[in-house]
Amino acid sequence: MITGARRGIGAAVAVGLARPGNTLLLHHLAAAAEAETVAGLCRDLGAQADLLDADLSDPAAVLDLARRAGPVDVLINNAARASNVDIEILPLEEWQQTFAVNVTAPMLLSQSLSAGMAERGWGRIVNVVSPTVRMGGPSGPSYVSSKAALIGLTRSLARALGPAGITVNALSPGAIRTEGEAELAAGRDAELHAPLVATQAIPRALVPEDLVATVRLLISEGSGALTGQVIEVGGGLIFR
Repeated sequence: MITGARRGIGAAVAVGLARPGNTLLLHHLAAAAEAETVAGLCRDLGAQADLLDADLSDPAAVLDLARRAGPVDVLINNAARASNVDIEILPLEEWQQTFAVNVTAPMLLSQSLSAGMAERGWGRIVNVVSPTVRMGGPSGPSYVSSKAALIGLTRSLARALGPAGITVNALSPGAIRTEGEAELAAGRDAELHAPLVATQAIPRALVPEDLVATVRLLISEGSGALTGQVIEVGGGLIFR
């Protein structure tokens, strides 16, 4: 299951994992037509692709999503709520809603779906985080703090679930240009990304497809000794 799969990183990962014999559960909240387009691309590559809608800010909806998903071998917690509100004016509700989507939802999905993984003796969980945890921005404190919490959750789950054959890792994408960022930046995303791209070891604009090979590694049969790690795929934006 891939959360936030209707576009951007989630869509690229879904299409990148589509192959005959794979069943993909594509979570979305709005724009079902966009999600169906992604599902169609996955089906064209021979995979079975089903859509599941849920509001990840609502814990009850998250638990219902896990119930509807059924047995899941691979969980990719990709969906996120962006937040660029400065600390001087940050409302408590903004903080809580950001944490609900970015931390509580991945925890509940991991808690619910890892039980079945443990019974089967195999599972993979990948949490999409952010280099802003190391950089302190440019996103607002709610987003940066939530992604830091998700890294902590990743390491805790890796320790707790490892004996059951489940690996848990974090994928840190770097300055990936996505539709969501373009909307938040009001069309200035290329301009805003330019200073970050200039500091990368590989100074080119990154796209969601740059992440697919790393996700394939993290969920592969041969990655059983790789767990509790934060993998930076940002063209050398930061070194860990």
